[in-house]
Parts: sequence; C-alpha cells; structure tokens
Amino acid sequence: MSLSVIAALAIFIGILAVIFHQQSKTNTLSRLVLIGLVLGSLFGFGLQFTFGEGQPNTQQVLSWVAIAGNGYVGLLKMVVMPLVLVSMISAVVRLDKNGSLGKISTLTIGVLLFTTAIAALIGIFIAQAFGLTSAGLTEGSREVARMAALTTKASTVANLTIPQMLVSFIPTNPFADLTGARSTSIIAVVIFGVLVGIATRKVMIEKQELEAPIRSFVESVQAIVMRLVKMVMALTPYGIAALMTKVVATSSANDILKLLGFIVASYLAIAIMFLVHGLLVSFVGVSPKAYFTKIWPVLTFAFSSRSSAATIPLNVEAQITKLNVPPAIANLAASFGATIGQNGCAGIYPAMLAVMVAPTMGINPLDAHFIMSLVAIVTISSFGIAGVGGGATFAALIVLPAMGLPVTIAALLISIEPLIDMARTALNVSGAMTAGTITSRLLKQVHQPDVVTQQ
Repeated sequence: MSLSVIAALAIFIGILAVIFHQQSKTNTLSRLVLIGLVLGSLFGFGLQFTFGEGQPNTQQVLSWVAIAGNGYVGLLKMVVMPLVLVSMISAVVRLDKNGSLGKISTLTIGVLLFTTAIAALIGIFIAQAFGLTSAGLTEGSREVARMAALTTKASTVANLTIPQMLVSFIPTNPFADLTGARSTSIIAVVIFGVLVGIATRKVMIEKQELEAPIRSFVESVQAIVMRLVKMVMALTPYGIAALMTKVVATSSANDILKLLGFIVASYLAIAIMFLVHGLLVSFVGVSPKAYFTKIWPVLTFAFSSRSSAATIPLNVEAQITKLNVPPAIANLAASFGATIGQNGCAGIYPAMLAVMVAPTMGINPLDAHFIMSLVAIVTISSFGIAGVGGGATFAALIVLPAMGLPVTIAALLISIEPLIDMARTALNVSGAMTAGTITSRLLKQVHQPDVVTQQ
C-alpha cells in the first residue's frame, strides 16, 4: 500500500471522526446525513482529482472505504426480513377489525399503481419535450456486452406470465425467503407474516388464557427488532459518507457529458414526480414541506445506496415515528413499494425509453393510442416486475417488447445507469412513503407518537 493511499485513508478516517464528533453533540439525523453527504462527496472529488477515475490507487482506497459503505448496507439488509416479519405479525395481532388489512393492502397498491401511471405520463412528455431519440447513441465494448446479456434476459422475461408471477408470491419455503433467496422474497415474507398474525389472532380468541402472554411476547419481540433498527440507523451518516465517496469517485465526466441531455431530462422528470408526491400528500392534510423534511434522510440513503429493499428499515421507521403512519400500513407500503409500482424504475424510465426508440419503428410518440397503451402497459408491468426483480432494466425488458419495440436502447445507456438510478431509487422510496401516508389518512388511522416510544 503506497503512502498516498495511506494518506487518503487517513483523511477518510478523519471524516468519520468529524461525523462522530458532530453526533456526540446530539445533532439531528438530517443534519448528520447532510454532513456525511457533503464530506463524502468532497472526498470522492478529491480522489478523482488526485488519482483519477478507475486508477489502481482509487480502487484501493475505495476497497477500504467500502467497509463502511457496504457494511452499513449489509446491516440494513440484515434487519429487513426480521423487521417485515415481526412487524406484520404484530400489526395483524393489533388490528381492530379483521377486514381492515384487505382495505390497507388494496388502497396501498392502488396508490402505488396510480402514481406509477402519472410517472409514466411525465416520462413520456419530458422525453418528447427534450427531443430525446436513440439516434447517435454509440456502442462501445461495455454496451455490446450489456446488449448480449439483455437479449438473454429478455427471452426469460418474455415467458413470464401474470399467473406465474402471482404464484411466485406464495411463501413455499418461508425460511428460504427470510434469507432473500428470491426476487419475491419480501412479498412472500409479508404474506407469511400476515398468515401467522391471523393464526395468532384465532388462537387468542379460541384460548383467551393465552391472549395476554401472546400479546406480551409479540410486543417484546417487536420492541427488540425496532431497537435493533435504531442501532443500525445511528450508523447512517457514516454509511452515507462512504457510499457518496464511491459514487463521486467512480463517475466518468466523459460519459456524463456525452449523455447529458438524457441525464437532465431524467432528473427533471423525477423532480416533477417528487412535486406530484408533495401535491398528493397535501390533499390528505399533510404539509409537503414538512413531509419532505421528515423523509429527507431516508431519501438520501436511497439515493446513495440505490437499493429500495435496503431502505425498508429506514422507510418503516420514518413513516411510524415521523409521519405517524400505523405499523401495519407502514410495513405494507414499504414492502410493496420496494417491489411493486416503483415510480422511478418502473414508471419514468421505461416510458422515456419507449418514446426515444418509437420513431425508429415508424411510430409517432405523441399518438394518443400509443400513449394510452404505453401508460397501461407500464402500470401493469410495474406490478409484474415483482416477479422477476432487477428494477429499471427488467421494467424496460417487459415494456419495450410489449410495445413492439427493441430493447437494445437499454444497453446503450449503461455508462450513466448508476447516476440516474440513484435518483430513481429515491423516487421509488418516496412513492412508497407517499402511498403509506395517503392510505393512513384516507382510512383515518394515525399512529400516536407515545405508542412508538413504548415499542
């Protein structure tokens, strides 16, 4: 290890020390996350300026920085399944009405699909307004390799039917699903938790002498899991600093400039959709400014980690403690939102690609029939993506062939994929939290903060 690498690592350790010092002053999580975001970004720029993007010294530094970044993401993934399982069991046990869970699920999924349809419309018109086309996109070695991989995946996705997707939700082996073995594991664990909760309620009714110990046990286990989540959340500023270091240090300026139009258009579409989320929550009596202020740390982590699933613990905790969403709704919204109706990956992205490639097939992107068909397919496929996983890429593999369009355009954008995927993931998470907030207010179920502290 060279002296320059050691010096760079010493600087990064100093950054972590600064965050720790600020944390000891009892700063808010939002402020600590901002500090980590800024310091990590500056350090990433420093690595680019000093060593260069993709250079051995940069890679060596990032391999050590990844201990903090990937370690934090790993800890969050560790608590995802226990949190979802225990929270769903607890939520069902505490339900006042047997039928309310069906209303919660239906309304939550409905909001997710509705916002995805809006996202698709925004993607269509932004792509058209910017005049984006697939013409002029170059094919390098990475693009060719990606194209070959996508062709193989496209054949697999094409054979997937809606009935097969629905069957894949069934937790045939809940222990395997708790390890995240399948792309549908999160939904399978939700279903398993709901079934166990229903069985628990029936036992409590049939054997009333067991009601008190069962409630006590469920509440105790949930309190332990929630405490574990809070312990991991305390590491958020450190993880953000490490993740942003990698993002900035590995971003290619040439690739960004080459596809700047698509990047700007994508971010504008995503920004408009964030405004839509703010408008929607305002309809149910929630201040958009207060809403985004409260969920900002969660969106920042989603942005830097590019993982909706890893963000579930932060998502649930923020909904319950900051937005006063009941645990049942918060867990369903976060879990469904990580796999169904993703506004960024399944809404905006495939819609923009379809508009870009449509003229090459002699199709007018502004044709009313084309727009209605595209929005319908995007909305339906955003539900089906849960059956295959893979986010934006699989969304494109489902939507483009369904519209009779080639999938090769997805390969041509690989160089800027991570940069755009960060904002898409943040939008996905915002969509899930928006669904939870709207569902909570429409059903007039608001969680009381003092109950949270007891958990």
